[in-house]
Amino acid sequence: MDWIVTEVDGKVASIAADYRHLPLIASEVAALPPEEVGSIGTRKICTGDLIEFAQYLGWEDLRLFGSPFQLSVWKKLFELEPRLYSYSELASLVDNPAGVRAVAHAVALNPVAYVIPCHRIVPKETMDRVREIRESALSTLFQGKDLYLLDSIDVGAYAYGPELKRFFIKTELASK
Repeated sequence: MDWIVTEVDGKVASIAADYRHLPLIASEVAALPPEEVGSIGTRKICTGDLIEFAQYLGWEDLRLFGSPFQLSVWKKLFELEPRLYSYSELASLVDNPAGVRAVAHAVALNPVAYVIPCHRIVPKETMDRVREIRESALSTLFQGKDLYLLDSIDVGAYAYGPELKRFFIKTELASK
C-alpha cells in the first residue's frame, strides 16, 4: 500500500492512503499570512517506509491542523506507551472522562496515520476480551505473547479497514 505524506514547510501535516486531508490543509494554509508558509509538498511511501519513518518523528516534526481539543487528543495519542487503550481510557487520559464520543471523533480524524497511533485505540469490549484471553493464555506455552496474532479479536473500526489496523497492532505490539 502506498501512503501520501503531505508536508508543510518540511513538517508532516498528513499521512493518508489518499488525498483526504489535503482540502483541509489547503484551507488552513490559505487562511494564514503568506509569510507563515514557504512550501507544501506531497510524496508517496510504502507501508514499510511509513513504519520506519514513524520511529524518527517527534511531535515537533508535525504541523497539524485541528481544533485545540483535537490537537490535545492527538498529542496524548502520540505520547502514549505502545499498548492497546480503550476510548474511555483515552478520554480519561485527556482529562475528559465524560467525553468518550468526542475523543472517539478526534481519534477518527487523526490526519497522520500510524505516526499518531490511533490504531492502538479499541472498544472497551475489546479490552475486556483481551484481558480474558491474556488471563487464560498465561497457563499456555505462549504465556499470552501471541495475543495480537489472534484474528478473533475485534479491534474496532479504522479508516483504512480492520485488516490494516490489525496489521499495525501486530507489527507494533506483538513483540512487547
